[in-house]
Amino acid sequence: MSDDLKPDQAAGRRWLLRRLALLGLGGAGLAAGFAIDASSPADAQGYPPIPPPRYEAVPPPPGVRYAWQPGHWRWNGFRYVWFPGRYVPRGPRYAHFVPGHWARRYGQWVWVPQHWN
Repeated sequence: MSDDLKPDQAAGRRWLLRRLALLGLGGAGLAAGFAIDASSPADAQGYPPIPPPRYEAVPPPPGVRYAWQPGHWRWNGFRYVWFPGRYVPRGPRYAHFVPGHWARRYGQWVWVPQHWN
Protein backbone atom coordinates (compact mmCIF):
# COMPACT_ATOMS: atom_id res chain seq x y z
CA MET A 1 0.00 0.00 0.00
CA SER A 2 1.32 3.42 -0.84
CA ASP A 3 2.43 5.70 2.02
CA ASP A 4 1.05 8.80 0.30
CA LEU A 5 -2.61 7.79 0.87
CA LYS A 6 -4.74 9.66 3.39
CA PRO A 7 -5.96 7.50 6.31
CA ASP A 8 -9.54 7.37 4.98
CA GLN A 9 -8.28 6.38 1.50
CA ALA A 10 -6.10 3.66 3.01
CA ALA A 11 -9.09 2.37 5.01
CA GLY A 12 -11.22 2.34 1.87
CA ARG A 13 -8.56 0.41 -0.02
CA ARG A 14 -8.25 -2.14 2.82
CA TRP A 15 -12.06 -2.55 2.82
CA LEU A 16 -12.08 -3.15 -0.94
CA LEU A 17 -9.22 -5.65 -0.75
CA ARG A 18 -11.00 -7.59 2.01
CA ARG A 19 -14.19 -7.75 -0.06
CA LEU A 20 -12.29 -8.92 -3.14
CA ALA A 21 -10.55 -11.60 -1.07
CA LEU A 22 -13.90 -12.81 0.27
CA LEU A 23 -15.31 -12.92 -3.26
CA GLY A 24 -12.33 -15.01 -4.31
CA LEU A 25 -12.90 -17.43 -1.44
CA GLY A 26 -16.59 -17.68 -2.32
CA GLY A 27 -15.72 -18.46 -5.94
CA ALA A 28 -13.22 -21.10 -4.83
CA GLY A 29 -15.88 -22.67 -2.62
CA LEU A 30 -18.33 -22.88 -5.50
CA ALA A 31 -15.69 -24.32 -7.79
CA ALA A 32 -14.89 -26.99 -5.20
CA GLY A 33 -18.55 -28.00 -5.07
CA PHE A 34 -19.51 -26.58 -1.68
CA ALA A 35 -23.16 -25.73 -1.19
CA ILE A 36 -23.38 -22.01 -0.47
CA ASP A 37 -26.67 -20.28 0.27
CA ALA A 38 -26.50 -17.50 -2.32
CA SER A 39 -29.82 -15.91 -1.39
CA SER A 40 -29.57 -12.38 -0.13
CA PRO A 41 -31.85 -10.72 2.42
CA ALA A 42 -33.50 -8.80 -0.40
CA ASP A 43 -34.12 -11.95 -2.46
CA ALA A 44 -35.68 -13.75 0.51
CA GLN A 45 -38.16 -10.94 1.17
CA GLY A 46 -38.96 -10.19 -2.48
CA TYR A 47 -37.27 -6.78 -2.39
CA PRO A 48 -34.98 -5.46 -5.11
CA PRO A 49 -31.28 -6.23 -4.57
CA ILE A 50 -29.57 -4.20 -1.87
CA PRO A 51 -27.30 -1.54 -3.42
CA PRO A 52 -23.58 -1.80 -2.66
CA PRO A 53 -22.39 0.10 0.42
CA ARG A 54 -21.36 3.70 -0.15
CA TYR A 55 -17.84 4.83 0.61
CA GLU A 56 -17.72 7.10 3.62
CA ALA A 57 -14.75 9.10 4.82
CA VAL A 58 -14.54 8.47 8.55
CA PRO A 59 -14.03 11.76 10.40
CA PRO A 60 -11.91 11.94 13.56
CA PRO A 61 -13.82 10.75 16.64
CA PRO A 62 -15.30 13.36 18.96
CA GLY A 63 -13.59 11.61 21.87
CA VAL A 64 -12.04 8.34 23.03
CA ARG A 65 -15.39 7.04 24.28
CA TYR A 66 -16.92 6.84 20.77
CA ALA A 67 -16.93 4.13 18.11
CA TRP A 68 -17.72 4.49 14.40
CA GLN A 69 -20.97 2.92 13.20
CA PRO A 70 -20.72 2.44 9.40
CA GLY A 71 -23.53 3.60 7.16
CA HIS A 72 -26.03 1.08 5.78
CA TRP A 73 -29.06 0.70 3.55
CA ARG A 74 -32.58 0.29 5.00
CA TRP A 75 -35.79 -0.59 3.22
CA ASN A 76 -38.46 2.08 3.87
CA GLY A 77 -41.33 0.15 2.31
CA PHE A 78 -40.78 1.60 -1.18
CA ARG A 79 -37.03 1.79 -1.77
CA TYR A 80 -33.67 1.55 -0.04
CA VAL A 81 -32.57 4.63 1.88
CA TRP A 82 -28.94 5.22 2.89
CA PHE A 83 -28.32 5.93 6.58
CA PRO A 84 -24.88 7.53 6.87
CA GLY A 85 -22.30 6.38 9.38
CA ARG A 86 -21.96 8.14 12.71
CA TYR A 87 -20.13 7.96 15.99
CA VAL A 88 -21.94 6.23 18.85
CA PRO A 89 -20.97 6.15 22.54
CA ARG A 90 -18.86 3.11 23.42
CA GLY A 91 -20.45 0.28 25.35
CA PRO A 92 -19.25 -1.34 28.54
CA ARG A 93 -15.53 -1.79 29.05
CA TYR A 94 -14.03 -4.69 27.03
CA ALA A 95 -17.16 -4.94 24.85
CA HIS A 96 -16.77 -4.68 21.10
CA PHE A 97 -19.13 -2.92 18.73
CA VAL A 98 -21.16 -5.07 16.32
CA PRO A 99 -22.56 -2.99 13.42
CA GLY A 100 -26.11 -3.54 12.24
CA HIS A 101 -26.32 -6.36 9.70
CA TRP A 102 -28.66 -8.79 7.94
CA ALA A 103 -28.87 -12.27 9.50
CA ARG A 104 -30.82 -15.40 8.66
CA ARG A 105 -33.08 -16.34 11.58
CA TYR A 106 -35.71 -19.08 11.55
CA GLY A 107 -35.61 -19.37 7.76
CA GLN A 108 -35.91 -15.67 6.96
CA TRP A 109 -33.65 -12.64 6.77
CA VAL A 110 -33.94 -10.05 9.53
CA TRP A 111 -32.13 -6.80 10.29
CA VAL A 112 -30.05 -7.03 13.46
CA PRO A 113 -29.49 -3.53 14.87
CA GLN A 114 -26.12 -2.38 16.12
CA HIS A 115 -25.17 -3.56 19.61
CA TRP A 116 -22.29 -4.08 22.00
CA ASN A 117 -21.15 -7.65 22.56
